Amino acid sequence: MESKTARLTVLIDPHKKKAFEELCAAQDLTSSQVVRQLIRDYLDSHGVTYASKSKPAANTKA
Repeated sequence: MESKTARLTVLIDPHKKKAFEELCAAQDLTSSQVVRQLIRDYLDSHGVTYASKSKPAANTKA
């Protein structure tokens, strides 16, 4: 996990939030863990590189 954190505030329909939290709990995951994975997957699917504790950002300068 990253060593520093930043807060991301998201507004969501209460019914979707409840369903999401119940599904996460059923999978023994926190909603934060799932959201972080969704963000990593989204960045990866679009070829976006970023620095993390375990992986430095790729050098994009030619």
